[in-house]
Amino acid sequence: MARVLLVEDDPALSRGIIALLKAAGHAADSAKDGETALYLMNSEPSSLVILDIGLPDMSGFEVIKRLRAHGCKTPILVLTARDNIADRVKGLDLGADDYLLKPFNASELAARVRALLRRDHGDPSPVLVIGNLTIDRTHGTAEVAGRPLQLRRREWAVLDRLTAKAGEVVSKERLIAEVFSLDDEVHIARLRRKLEPDGPAIKTMRGLGYMLQAS
Repeated sequence: MARVLLVEDDPALSRGIIALLKAAGHAADSAKDGETALYLMNSEPSSLVILDIGLPDMSGFEVIKRLRAHGCKTPILVLTARDNIADRVKGLDLGADDYLLKPFNASELAARVRALLRRDHGDPSPVLVIGNLTIDRTHGTAEVAGRPLQLRRREWAVLDRLTAKAGEVVSKERLIAEVFSLDDEVHIARLRRKLEPDGPAIKTMRGLGYMLQAS
């Protein structure tokens, strides 16, 4: 799961995409114009931006240009009704990562979102093993020493992030940005109990964040 920002001025389409993202377990914010999108990305960074080109205050191209000029490396999926090769080339040259033409199929949008998030995390392998812990991203399951873990959505999201960076500190800020509205003490405490006694420990690195022990 991840935090996704949708920039779309069509209310009906926006509601549909937000519902799709939430059904997939993502946290979704929305913006109706470019200035709001830039403000949100500056104040509450997301893991993915879904961006319409035809916005009321500025073009989606300008949004991409400003984000990249300020060092933003967040993947950007462009939505457009214009089947124009020149526009696609322009968007990609400015820093867009993928394009999807309107109207589009909901399953294709969901697949492109998953692909961009996998690429951004640099975790192509769907199965990770850390000691006695096995986490299967494809099926959204985890087990410790053969014992299935019953995880809530946000517990799964936190464990997924910690597992991907096992042996490294994951900052609270990153967890909040990617998991959204995270009550870290509650979710971390629940995960620790569910991993015990055979699973890897989650260490609190005071002032820094959390680390899943790699061994």
